[in-house]
Amino acid sequence: MLLTIEKLVYGGDGLARLPADEHGRGKTVFMPFVLESEQVEASLTEQKPGFARARLEKIVRGSEWRVEPRCPYFQRCGGCYYQHASYEHQLQIKVAILKENLRRIAKLELESELVVLPSPPWNYRNRTRFKIQTSPQFALGYYKCGSHELLPVEECPISSPLINRTMAAFWEQGRAGKMAEGILELALFANAEDTELLIEAHCTPSIEKGAVEQWAQEARQALPEIAGAVVFIARNTLQPELWIVAGAKEITYNTAYGSYRVSAGAFFQVNRHLTDELVRVVTEGRSGTTALDLYAGVGLFSAVLNREFERVIAVESSPTSYADLLYNSTANVKGVRATVEQYLENAGGKLHPDFVVVDPPRAGLNEGVIRNLVKLAAPRITYVSCDPATLARDLRALLQSGYRVEQAHLVDLFPQTYHLESVFHLVR
Repeated sequence: MLLTIEKLVYGGDGLARLPADEHGRGKTVFMPFVLESEQVEASLTEQKPGFARARLEKIVRGSEWRVEPRCPYFQRCGGCYYQHASYEHQLQIKVAILKENLRRIAKLELESELVVLPSPPWNYRNRTRFKIQTSPQFALGYYKCGSHELLPVEECPISSPLINRTMAAFWEQGRAGKMAEGILELALFANAEDTELLIEAHCTPSIEKGAVEQWAQEARQALPEIAGAVVFIARNTLQPELWIVAGAKEITYNTAYGSYRVSAGAFFQVNRHLTDELVRVVTEGRSGTTALDLYAGVGLFSAVLNREFERVIAVESSPTSYADLLYNSTANVKGVRATVEQYLENAGGKLHPDFVVVDPPRAGLNEGVIRNLVKLAAPRITYVSCDPATLARDLRALLQSGYRVEQAHLVDLFPQTYHLESVFHLVR
């Protein structure tokens, strides 16, 4: 059927509509790898009561923003959704999606300009995670688009040059039969200079210890930039068990504001070009007596806020990230190992911060966190978000509680993908 794309929505899909019928307006259709205003031939792949999904068959009238994708795996790999759009237009898409979510969910029209911070569009990722298959033949790659089926991948243009060299080394190792059976996933994390790499191997409990130790040593010999390999065993617990360390179990990540120890398993930002910009946007011009850093990770923001505040309280629940947070902190930073919900519930009316940073996971803030956050009555809150829908939901509650948006930034940490990072400064 012939469809016209109205707009793009969060998640990578374009939105079109089936022809109207006797019941009224046509059903909404979602399909990936299209651009707004394009006319396309498509075939339906799924029908639901309220919407349908379709597959692109042919572009009848293409967008002026359409470009040739750089990656040979594009449209098969589930990682990137926007390589068919120029980078300039990718930013326009993300601005439109963010504003629409704010308008639809938070009932918010931004009064100030949305400041956009672009990234180099390629080789920006300092971290990636691959699936591994050792039989019937070796393969390393990502899941195929919309499935849990492995797509063998030998290069990744959005990952750093060192990560791509490491991929090539592992392919060589795997083809030679030297990849230990029982390795399920490999996570690679490169330092800021892209000169040193930390490997996490996630393995089945049945893997032979001698085999995985030999694999780790051979990998380090093949690529001297590998500072260490850490092996985790996936047992029936939420936290995988650290089993073997070959070399270092952490690397040092340097930024314009300082150096951070980042251990295997700890969270750190993935864009090696925009970390400094993100820290600047969050912390610049903030000062006072007490700052509260919620979901603090290894202390990316705390280690800068401590210079302008008498004390910083940094809250982190992950034991690995918390250990790095303590290591990276100065005397005026108090680390608290707890969930944010637990901490705010216990803090009650005892804490009166001048400034609060929240950097939650994609799920955003729950109702309890928002309720207790509002009780703190901090004059300033900065919300760092990686999901526009949960951001808009949480902003709606905060705006109803007396806050207003002073400034908003879109920090494009994830070029070529539909993911978007934003920073909202709220005041009351």
